[in-house]
Amino acid sequence: MPASPYADLERPPLSPRGLERALVTPGGLWTHIDVRPETGSTNADAAAAALRGEPEGLVVIAEQQTAGRGRRDRQWTSPPRAGLTLSILLRPGRPDAERDWPAAPTGAYGWLPLLAGVALLEAVRRVAEVEAALKWPNDLLVGPADRPGKCAGILAEVAGDAVVVGIGLNVTTRGEELPETTGVAATSLKVAGAAVTDRDPILRALLRGIAGWYTGWREVGGDAELSGLLGAYRRECATIGRRVRALLPGGGEITGEATDVDNNGQLVIRTADGAEHRVSAGDVLHVR
Repeated sequence: MPASPYADLERPPLSPRGLERALVTPGGLWTHIDVRPETGSTNADAAAAALRGEPEGLVVIAEQQTAGRGRRDRQWTSPPRAGLTLSILLRPGRPDAERDWPAAPTGAYGWLPLLAGVALLEAVRRVAEVEAALKWPNDLLVGPADRPGKCAGILAEVAGDAVVVGIGLNVTTRGEELPETTGVAATSLKVAGAAVTDRDPILRALLRGIAGWYTGWREVGGDAELSGLLGAYRRECATIGRRVRALLPGGGEITGEATDVDNNGQLVIRTADGAEHRVSAGDVLHVR
């Protein structure tokens, strides 16, 4: 029997042809599944495609990413084929006459990373069978509620009139391969005891879930409440009800109780003096 070109048999490559057949369907959201053995950043690749005029529905997946970024330009690293690293190209501001989709207002674009988070949580729960929750605005937590770990991050960026949403999920990353973090400890589906760590069904469930939520959101013009997205996010957000410290982009910070996520996707924080603050961007730390 010939030797496998992949020394780590726990981490087989994805099948571009199989993914295209399963996910690129008539009338569906996804138009092309581009699986690359290696790239610098899938977000950068998808953004470049958007600026070249690539239509909505492109998915760029990297088996290894060498220059991945998270929020505040933090590096996102993962061993080859140990996780799912992908970016999707969406054009929510363009009406779609064939689907009867009105244009979504730019003020609603902040819901796209939250939408991806809900779809990712649902896919991980259903396929991998692990406990999971969302940490506002862009993290997936897995494991017991009293000691969850960060298993995935989501980063959305505007490219012209498009929005690129990048997702990085640790799947078979071993404990010794996980990066050091300053906040919630990193984990993976494998470390969390997932029943399934095959990336293919997880990826298919994720992309089908995003397509379903995005379709519902677009049909009502980007209204998170009417589409059911607001309610779903609130139910799954572990940040609501917690004492938090929000580090704001301008350098300030707010400490208080996270009481809600509003219709615009902003985190509502009540400080000790009873004042309510709405945070649309920043790092949020859960305070014990």
